[in-house]
Amino acid sequence: MIIYTDILTGDEILADTWPMKEVENAVYEVDGKIITPTIGDIDIGANPSTEGGPGEALDTDIDPVVNVCHAFRLVKIEKEDKMDKKAYREHLKSAAPSKSLPVYLELLRALTSFLLEYMKKVAAALKDKGADEDKIKEFQTAVTKYSGKILSNYANYDLYMGNSVDPDGMHVLVDFREDGMTPYLTVWKHGLVEMKV
Repeated sequence: MIIYTDILTGDEILADTWPMKEVENAVYEVDGKIITPTIGDIDIGANPSTEGGPGEALDTDIDPVVNVCHAFRLVKIEKEDKMDKKAYREHLKSAAPSKSLPVYLELLRALTSFLLEYMKKVAAALKDKGADEDKIKEFQTAVTKYSGKILSNYANYDLYMGNSVDPDGMHVLVDFREDGMTPYLTVWKHGLVEMKV
């Protein structure tokens, strides 16, 4: 099995036990399922154990979760906090906002600034890990092309971060397929490190 960790934080993000689809050499998309957590029932995408039945149900107030996010203890950034996170405000300030721009354009500038900072950090991490210039250029080109899709669909995403909630880490994006029932995660391909276990 291969565990994929965040190149910047070391947080576990995914495993190859879920089918991963590479999109435009920039991101992986991973389909998940909505589950209600139970005691002793951690879905890592592998075959269920034959040693016992289903786990006992947790408190009835437990909200349904995306199985992949639950398995890797990814932390959801709540919608009301999504636009107010310290990192976004700092990036907004650093982008020298204009008082004449509408709020949504200021937000777009902040997100663009965040992506540029993230891209620089991942490129440096790739270089530190011995990646050649072609690999770094491939990453930068792929992110530049794909980031427009992320930014144009940003309002639809739920954001998750690794268990450490390190603000430098990857933001895992979760949306739903066209059927409205199937959640899928989007993660930056080059922002992951493979760890064989």
